[in-house]
Amino acid sequence: MATFRLQGSKVLAVDMTGDAVKAKNGSMVAYDGQMAFKKMSGGGEGIRGMVTRRLTGEQMEMMEVKGQGTCYFADRASEINLVHLHGDKLYVESSNLLCTDGGLRTGTTFTGLRGAAQGNGLFTTTVEGSGQVAVMSDGPAVVLRVTPAYPLSVDPGAYIAHQGNLRQDFQSGVTFRTFLGEGGGEAFQIRFEGDGLVYVQPSERNTVGGDV
Repeated sequence: MATFRLQGSKVLAVDMTGDAVKAKNGSMVAYDGQMAFKKMSGGGEGIRGMVTRRLTGEQMEMMEVKGQGTCYFADRASEINLVHLHGDKLYVESSNLLCTDGGLRTGTTFTGLRGAAQGNGLFTTTVEGSGQVAVMSDGPAVVLRVTPAYPLSVDPGAYIAHQGNLRQDFQSGVTFRTFLGEGGGEAFQIRFEGDGLVYVQPSERNTVGGDV
């Protein structure tokens, strides 16, 4: 299995000994040794994945990197966060996914009507199996624990990913700025209940509801 390690906070180094990883197209910044690069259609899921992404607008252009040596990945100086999966599933915004172990399965899942990140619509990307995932954030990510006693409400512009046994509800017409009397237009919150982890970034992107 490939070894993921951080070079600082904004560059991912992946050591490979004949292994393969899947990474965001155009994210390779350097490599040593012998590497082969292959573009993957529809995020590597074949025809079904391509059709799903066209219907939902969920864009995830990925490439397969395989070889011997070390490959370095980065994207727009984003902070990189390593997530370890142990047979479980990670839900992540496609724009925040940088790299996964080659053996992990990627897909899409319906998450309900929501104010999602620009271009993501009603579906989000899933990564499932055992291995490592590199997730990007605008600024250092914060990992928040959700328990049955302590649900969590998240601004969709700050949401990156989540894992565990969590339920999502998407509440329209309300945002954090609404509480301050600054809200306007269509806005959303994401509410998580159950037991798991939610990853958020200290910066808000534009959503389909506008700046929230």
